[in-house]
Amino acid sequence: MPRWSREVTIGGYALVATAVALDFASGPGVTFAPILAALPVLAGVGARRATVPLTAGVVASAIVAGLAVYDGDVPPVVMATAAATVVVVTFFSCANVVVVTAQERELARVHTVAEAAQRALLRLVPRRMGPLVVAVRYVAAEAEARIGGDLYEVMRTPYGVRLFLGDVCGKGLAAVETAADVLGVFREAARAEPDLAEVARRLDSALARRPASEEFVTAVLVGIPDTPGPAAVVNCGHPPPLLCHGGRVSEVQPSAEAPPLALLGLVGGDYHARSLTFDRGDLLLLYTDGVSEARDAAGRFYPLAQRVAALPHEEPDALLDALLVDVRAYVGSGLTDDAALLAVRRER
Repeated sequence: MPRWSREVTIGGYALVATAVALDFASGPGVTFAPILAALPVLAGVGARRATVPLTAGVVASAIVAGLAVYDGDVPPVVMATAAATVVVVTFFSCANVVVVTAQERELARVHTVAEAAQRALLRLVPRRMGPLVVAVRYVAAEAEARIGGDLYEVMRTPYGVRLFLGDVCGKGLAAVETAADVLGVFREAARAEPDLAEVARRLDSALARRPASEEFVTAVLVGIPDTPGPAAVVNCGHPPPLLCHGGRVSEVQPSAEAPPLALLGLVGGDYHARSLTFDRGDLLLLYTDGVSEARDAAGRFYPLAQRVAALPHEEPDALLDALLVDVRAYVGSGLTDDAALLAVRRER
């Protein structure tokens, strides 16, 4: 249990013990026996077996019986009512423990399935891939969450290493289904299409054909050749990546505005790849709006580029760890949206 919960529970036990002591101290004409009904409730807090509140109920009933003998001047109906209350509350506490335990077991099974789904959807990314050192972080806004609408992929292709990071506009199972569809199409198209912009067009077409779907996806696609040379970046309505080059941090703005995936047919336009100088020692950071739109207590957005410039960015893993610590400290109350971070550094 949390510390404050333990403290409140201990205070409850102390109150019951004080009431029993006062009962004996006040003589046979006054009783505090009804407060003993709290004993099985306190025992049931955090318990995972029904025998715990049941034992507490038996102890409470025995104490009520002892007080009934001691408090001879108290009307019998008062002591009988106190005993009946202890019995009823004990049964309810036992039932509550049984229900809560069953729900926790079911939740554990659901989490196991969710973790398996996450491993299938968001595969583990090796630390080194081709000429790159890679680091990925996924942080759920809710502590118990396992999967959501943020998605990423890093894969080797005949055209070099290709990166994908996106954010589904939606929540729940619909967002997870959309994420699975996007990643499935990307994994096939990234190996088949030499033109990165054409990969984006195929993703858009696949999403637009989904029946009765209102989700769209903002995304960034990056292609990095195995040999020295410029990288290609296609931005589909997503926050611009950050490039750490020569000790400076700059936003990689798209060459032309383009809509999120699934909206190309509605708003027109096209996807274009921007050439990006990405030399040895450079680092590229992709992120979702769970980071860039994090707010502090005054409602101010997290100044991502400014903060990244102040952090060490020689190693992707160290950068992402420091960045998440900094974002949490800036927000104070925890992230309000899922966040995905993907950082790659060119080694050769």
